[in-house]
Amino acid sequence: MTATTKKFISYALKAAILSAACYYIIHQYLNNGDNLKQFELLISRIPRGHVITIMSLVVVLMVANWTLEALKWKYLTRNLAQITLWEAIEGVFCGLTWAVITPNRFGEYGGRVMYLPARRRIHGVFAMAVGAFGQNVITNVLGFIAMAWFAYTFLGLSTLMMTAVFTFACTSIAFFLILYFNIKWAVWLLDRIPFLKKFHRFFEIMGRYQFAELCTIMYFCLGRFFIFSFQYYLVIHLLVPQIPIYEVFLMVFIVFFIQSALPSLDIFDIAVRSAVATTVFAYVTDQHVAIIAAFASIWLINLIFPAIIGSVFTLNIKFFDRNA
Repeated sequence: MTATTKKFISYALKAAILSAACYYIIHQYLNNGDNLKQFELLISRIPRGHVITIMSLVVVLMVANWTLEALKWKYLTRNLAQITLWEAIEGVFCGLTWAVITPNRFGEYGGRVMYLPARRRIHGVFAMAVGAFGQNVITNVLGFIAMAWFAYTFLGLSTLMMTAVFTFACTSIAFFLILYFNIKWAVWLLDRIPFLKKFHRFFEIMGRYQFAELCTIMYFCLGRFFIFSFQYYLVIHLLVPQIPIYEVFLMVFIVFFIQSALPSLDIFDIAVRSAVATTVFAYVTDQHVAIIAAFASIWLINLIFPAIIGSVFTLNIKFFDRNA
C-alpha cells in the first residue's frame, strides 16, 4: 500500500468517525433538550452560588474520573508500551468519541489502542479488557449489595425469600471476585477452543497480570466508581435534597448495575438510563422529572463533553505509521 493510499484511507476514516460522532452528539442533544431545559428550570429555583459550586465540582470530578481512567490505562499497558500520561489521556478521550457510535461502547477499545505501537494494538485490546472487567466486577459487587438492600427494604419478601436473595447475592459476589482474581482461567478456556488457539499470543496477555497488579487495577476501578457515584449524589441532592445520602448512593448503584446488564447502543443510552433511574428512584421520591434531569445533566458532562474533546484527539491518530 502506497503512502498516498494510506493517507487517503486515514483521512477517510477520521472523517467517517467525526461525522458519526457529530451526528450522535447533535441527535442526542436534540432528543434530550427537554430534559436539559427541565434541569435549567429546576436549578433556577436554587441559589445561583450554590448551583455554580456544585456543578463546578461535578465538572472537576469528571476530569478526575477520566484522568484516573487514563492512569489505569497507562498501568495496564506498561508492559506493552511506554506511553506518557498525556498519550493515555488522549487515548481515553479518543476512545470515548468512538464509543458513542458503537454498540455497547466497543469502539472505545479501537480508539484507545490507536495510541499504542501498531504491533501492540491487539494486545492492548486484551489489556483493556482486564480493566473493563475489573470495572464490571465493582459494578456487580456493589450492585448485588444494593439489590439485596432494596429487596429487604421495599419488596416485603418473606424470610425464606430474603434468605434466598442474600444467598444469591453473596454467591454472585464471590463468583465475580474469584473469577477476576483468577482471570487466567479465561485464557485457559479460550485455549480449549480450537479455532482460537492461534490467537493465544494475544489473549494470554490477560493471564500475565499477577494478584498484586489486579489489586492495583481494582483500586483504580473503585476510585472511578465512587467518583461518578458522588457526581450523581451531588446533582440529585441539589435537586431533591430530602433523599438520604445512603439511599441516593444505593439507588445509583442499582441503576449502574441494571444498566451494565442491558446491551445497548449509546445512542439510546440516556433514554434507557432515565427509564431505569425513574423506576428505581420511584421507591424513594415522586420527583421523576428531577431524577431524569439529574441523569441527563451528568450524561452531558460525563460523556458528551469528553466525546467532543476526544473528537479533536481523533485527528491526531496515526492508523498506519506509529512506530512498532
